[in-house]
Amino acid sequence: MVHFVGAGSGAADLITVRGSRLLAEADVIIYAGSLVNPALLEYKKEACVIYDSAKMTLEEVFSVMKDAEEKGLVTVRLHTGDPCVYGAIREQMDLLNKAGIAYDYCPGVSAFCGAASALNMEYTLPGISQTVIITRMAGRTPVPEKEEIASLAAHGATMVIFLSTGMLERLSERLMAGGYAADTPAAIVYKATWPDERSYICTVSTLAQCARENQVTKTALIIVGETVAQAGYDRSKLYHPAFTTEFRAAAEGQETDKEER
Repeated sequence: MVHFVGAGSGAADLITVRGSRLLAEADVIIYAGSLVNPALLEYKKEACVIYDSAKMTLEEVFSVMKDAEEKGLVTVRLHTGDPCVYGAIREQMDLLNKAGIAYDYCPGVSAFCGAASALNMEYTLPGISQTVIITRMAGRTPVPEKEEIASLAAHGATMVIFLSTGMLERLSERLMAGGYAADTPAAIVYKATWPDERSYICTVSTLAQCARENQVTKTALIIVGETVAQAGYDRSKLYHPAFTTEFRAAAEGQETDKEER
């Protein structure tokens, strides 16, 4: 059996209870050594064999999984954050399907959630944005043309941008080309939830300058949109005394507005 496990965004205690149990049961762990906190390996049992996938190809990773399966061993494939976001898990699962090897998937805390916690931030503020766009700049790995940054920026929603810290000048240009004003609030979160986490508030036009001044060159998320300011939002109707829900009637004398919840 192969278990794909989300390691969480950085802090070792942000792995799920299920994820930590699977690590403790594993005979083989293949982990993304360039991104996953090595402290998570402390959950393993003494006889567990460890592989660092940062030094491996897809074929080499699969070979380890296949060999473990043939020996009747349990494998954990430990990915950073939640592996559904830029985790390259589908290609591994397809190889396992072809080989008839059973697997499952334990979710984790994504870095975009960790970045929000670093800023004590809510991405979906009423009256400002109810949409979060998770994306990345095109670099050595392309993105579909219809998902070019400027096209997505035209929505004016909250954007969380992965894998783009080395292209911030260009990122700012494309964000502004898509419709964000130069002074739109933005944030850079370096190594969210790690012990050396750092976060900086800037604007769309000053992203590159902020990163240079604070020596951030990689392992950071960029957050863009008016929600970064965490101000000027509307009160949530769900907890408003004039709002009726399935569980609570509006206060007497208040104008009612109903929603099933």
